[in-house]
Amino acid sequence: MTPTDETPELPPRERRLLFRALHRGTKECDLMLGGFVRRHIASLDAAALEELEAILEMPDVDLADWLSGRRPIPAEAQGPLLLRIAAESATPGAGKPDHLR
Repeated sequence: MTPTDETPELPPRERRLLFRALHRGTKECDLMLGGFVRRHIASLDAAALEELEAILEMPDVDLADWLSGRRPIPAEAQGPLLLRIAAESATPGAGKPDHLR
């Protein structure tokens, strides 16, 4: 991936996390999770990056259900970043690619 105005040159860890968020295996998660990470990766602190790594280990089926609002996020999976991603995913047009928002 080449840097753009939205994704300036990132350190290796952040580049790896961004790639993983954009290539989940399901289009739904690619758009919701990957879109969020693309927009915010450069501003995440160390604690948020650690939480993002944990989120990326969660199954796509669960993430898609939680982020789309089909099921509530269970208490044991809730964290500040996942709740933030879910809140942003609930906004109109959240699943659309950035250039169509």
